[in-house]
Amino acid sequence: MPVHAFIDESVRDQRYLLCMTLVAPAQLAPSRRELSSLLLPGARELHFKKEKEPRRRRLIDRIAALEVTTSIYLAACTRKTEEETRQKCLERAVADLLAKNAHRLVLDSRDHRDLHDRRTMQKALGHRPSKTELTYEHLNSTAEPLLWISDAVGWCFGAGGTWRRRASRLIDSVIEP
Repeated sequence: MPVHAFIDESVRDQRYLLCMTLVAPAQLAPSRRELSSLLLPGARELHFKKEKEPRRRRLIDRIAALEVTTSIYLAACTRKTEEETRQKCLERAVADLLAKNAHRLVLDSRDHRDLHDRRTMQKALGHRPSKTELTYEHLNSTAEPLLWISDAVGWCFGAGGTWRRRASRLIDSVIEP
């Protein structure tokens, strides 16, 4: 069955985390509804870094109940190597998606830096465009609630300790490309 993937990033303590959430087609609408129900009045997105601690606990517990999985691509980086590290992680994530016959990939937009992702995607898909059904696009996190899962899991994993344990039900694998 084709899956849909949603990627967001987190950088913490010279570690780059590319978080990819996989959602089965039957879980797309129910998961979006649940996530949207978690918004505060007037809010357009969930962003874990901006939430207060008690609310973070409630949010991750609700998110962990969703029928989704997340893979974390983890690599050391510096400010100078952050983009190169991201592209290495993205290349590995795309290879994993192709092996799973994924249908769609949504990446959290980084505005002008999306160009780097497009180059990596073209390189990864270029030699087999007719053999894959994988489409990809960049969207702002206000337009796609399923990106919020990757944001939350990346934040929790990076924070470690209790936060990582709270998100552990969602984490299928941690890969160091």
